[in-house]
This record gives sequence, structure tokens and C-alpha cells, in this order.
Amino acid sequence: MTGRRCCRGSYKRRRPSLSRSTRAELQFPVSRVDRLLRERHYVQRLSSSTPIFLAGVLEYLTANILELAGDEAHHDHRICITPEHVQRAVDSNPQLSHLLDDVTMPQVDDKPRSTKNC
Repeated sequence: MTGRRCCRGSYKRRRPSLSRSTRAELQFPVSRVDRLLRERHYVQRLSSSTPIFLAGVLEYLTANILELAGDEAHHDHRICITPEHVQRAVDSNPQLSHLLDDVTMPQVDDKPRSTKNC
């Protein structure tokens, strides 16, 4: 009886492992944000909640920009979001415009539009 347990069926089942993004209910990868923060040596010490918070902020900003760009595309009777829509969405919102004022966005060419909705 050495090394055996007294009750054979009383072992705990392992829960399936969940990623930090899943636990935080985020779409952005928390582990990748954590890795990039650590590799680039932005700070000497890094809290365990920092990449979760930063991924949440990035996801919020991205969702906000895409929602505004989707409204611009809908206003143009388009289905797909183009770089022009993103540029107009950022320029039309004063807060995003102020946040991204020193960001260089590529110039959008004035190509003739196709007859498709995209």
C-alpha cells in the first residue's frame, strides 16, 4: 500500500487552460503585448496587469476607429472599409485627431472607383 491513495476515484480533473485574452474577454492578444513590452525594455519592472490593460485600451481604440470608418463607408454606400474611410473617420473626430496628430498616415491615391460596392 505504499505510494497508493486510499480513494481511487477522488482525483481532481484539470480545467482546460484558458489564455489571458480569453480570461480578460479581449480579442487582442495579451501574451503578445506582454512579450513585446518585455522584449523592447520600455520599463524595468512590469506588473502582471499592465499588458491586460494595454490590450484592452488598444482594442477599444481600434473598435472605435473601425466603427467610425464603417459609418463613413456606409455614408458612401460602400460595404468595405477603405483607407480613405479610416482617414476621414480619424479627421472628423476631434479626440482621435488630437491623439493621432503626429502620426504619419500614408497618402491615399485618388484612383477611379470601380462599380462594385467594395
